Amino acid sequence: MAQFDYPLPAHCIAQVPIEPRDAARLLVAVDPDGRVDDRVVADLPELVGPGDLLVVNETRVIPARLALRKATGGAAEVLLLERAGDGSWLALARPGRRLGPGTVLGGAGGLEVEVGERLPGGRRAVRLRPPVGRSEDEAIAAAGVLPLPPYIHRSLADPDRYQTVYARRPGSVAAPTAGLHLTGAVIAACRARGAEVATVDLAVGLDTFRPVTADRWADHVMHTERYAVPGETLAACRAAARVIAVGTTTVRALEAAVASGEREGRTDLFITPGFEFRAVDVLLTNFHLPRSSLLLLLAAFAGDRWRSLYDRALAGGYRFLSFGDAMLVGRA
Repeated sequence: MAQFDYPLPAHCIAQVPIEPRDAARLLVAVDPDGRVDDRVVADLPELVGPGDLLVVNETRVIPARLALRKATGGAAEVLLLERAGDGSWLALARPGRRLGPGTVLGGAGGLEVEVGERLPGGRRAVRLRPPVGRSEDEAIAAAGVLPLPPYIHRSLADPDRYQTVYARRPGSVAAPTAGLHLTGAVIAACRARGAEVATVDLAVGLDTFRPVTADRWADHVMHTERYAVPGETLAACRAAARVIAVGTTTVRALEAAVASGEREGRTDLFITPGFEFRAVDVLLTNFHLPRSSLLLLLAAFAGDRWRSLYDRALAGGYRFLSFGDAMLVGRA
C-alpha cells in the first residue's frame, strides 16, 4: 500500500467550498496523447458533446449528527449511519462505553433516541422516537446537523453547500463530492452541447473516508453501500459513445450493477488496479486521501499516471478533498 501514499500538507486540504460552485479548478487529462490542461468546472460543457452521457449520483445527505442529552443532563451524540430493516438505525454513539443498552437520550424538538445493543465495528443499534405529529425524517431534520468529513474543521455557513444541486433521495451521511461543483447552468450547457444526463443513487457512508490500513489491499475489508441504477440509465450507458461518471460513487454504482446484473441492492465492490471497467469511460472526481479506497479506484481507472497528475495538482496549488478542486480523467 505504500505506493498509494503521498504527502498531503494540511494547507492543501480545502476547509470551505469555493464560490461559485463551478469556479473550482479542473485538471483535464482525457486526451489519448497525454496532454494535461488546467481549466475550471465551468468549462465542462466545452469538453462534452453528442454521444456523451453524464451520470450523477442523486443521493441526498441527511442531517445525521444528533446532539443529545442523557437523563442526568450529560452530553451525548449519535451519528446515524443507515436504516436497518427492522426500523432501527445503525449508528455511532458517544460516550459509547457509558451508554448501555436501553439508555434513552433526549434531543431538540422532543426527539428521543433509545440506544440498543453493541454491534461489530463500534456501531450501535438505535431507535428513534419522534414527538407526536412528526415523522422520523421531520424529527431528524429538526434535531440533526450535516456530518462533515473529519478533516473539515470549520462549520458551513450554508448547509446546502454540502448537497449537490440535484440531490433528491435522502440516505447518505457523506456527500458525493465531485458533484458539489456542478450547477444547474453547467448541466444545462452540457445538454445544449448534445450530452445527455442520467442518474444513479448510492448512499455514501462514513467508511468512504476510512484509510486502507492493511499492508495489502487484498486484506482490506470493503464496506458495503446501498445502490440503485434505473434501467433507463443502464440503457443510456449502452447507447453512449462515452460514459462520464461524476464521482467515484457513481462509478461504484454503475460497475456494481453491470458486474452483478442487479440494478439495486448492496455492493462491497472494491475497485483496485487490474479491475476491468465495463461501464465508465471518463471520470470527474475530486482529489482523494492517501491510502484510501477512493485513491485505489482512481489508480485502477487512470493507471500509474495518477501520481504525476497529483504531483502536478499539489505543485499547482489545487485544493484537495471534499471541498477541493476536481480532475477529469480518461480511462487508461
